[in-house]
Amino acid sequence: MRTVKDRLRHTLMFEGIALGVVATGGAWLTGHSMAEIGSLGVLFSLLAMAWNFVYNWLFDLWDRRYRGMAPRGPGIRVVHAVLFEAFLIVVGIFLTAWWLSISYWDAFLLDLGFSAFFLVYAYVFNWTYDVVFPVPRDEVQAS
Repeated sequence: MRTVKDRLRHTLMFEGIALGVVATGGAWLTGHSMAEIGSLGVLFSLLAMAWNFVYNWLFDLWDRRYRGMAPRGPGIRVVHAVLFEAFLIVVGIFLTAWWLSISYWDAFLLDLGFSAFFLVYAYVFNWTYDVVFPVPRDEVQAS
């Protein structure tokens, strides 16, 4: 299992990098101001950080119980990322429509675009994070 300190580092790195990409790319793609997209991004970031912390903790508990913290290959990475994003898509439609004063359909399309970005980003980031900051083997065996 990862420590709380490690989970916080993971979450802050994930959200910090993503926020920079979303604020600049989102404003350019949508025509909304960087302030609008950036502040929406901060709101999503806070939501996603809380969800990221809880979700990854629960995922690790599941992984330890049913897989023994075995190395996570591509299949488990895809499942991990899809389940994480599903929650954010549902919440994101309503939040985006309200924040940008757009229709639910437009919010859905925008959310799908950002979710596609985050699906790929989450997969790559989490795999890279596990390579750069692996779970110490002593902690896996002691669990």
